[in-house]
Amino acid sequence: MSPDLEPGSVRSAAQLNEQIRELWHRAGGQLSTTQRREYQLLVTQWAAAVDLERAAASGHDETAPAREGEGRQDLAA
Repeated sequence: MSPDLEPGSVRSAAQLNEQIRELWHRAGGQLSTTQRREYQLLVTQWAAAVDLERAAASGHDETAPAREGEGRQDLAA
C-alpha cells in the first residue's frame, strides 16, 4: 500500500505506523530507493500525527513548540 499523497489527508499515527510496518514487511527488510522515499514520507507524516494527537489529548495548542521532555517516542518494533 503506498502512502496517500493527497494534500489535507489525515491519518492517525496508528494507521501510518501500520503502513510503515507493511512497507518493511513487503520489502523484506531491504528498501529500494523508491521504497526509501515512501518510508521517509510515512515517517514524517507519522511524526506530525503523533504531535497532533498528543496536543489534542493534552488540550495544548498543536502549533506551540514542544516543551523539554515532551519528545516523540520511536516507532515500536
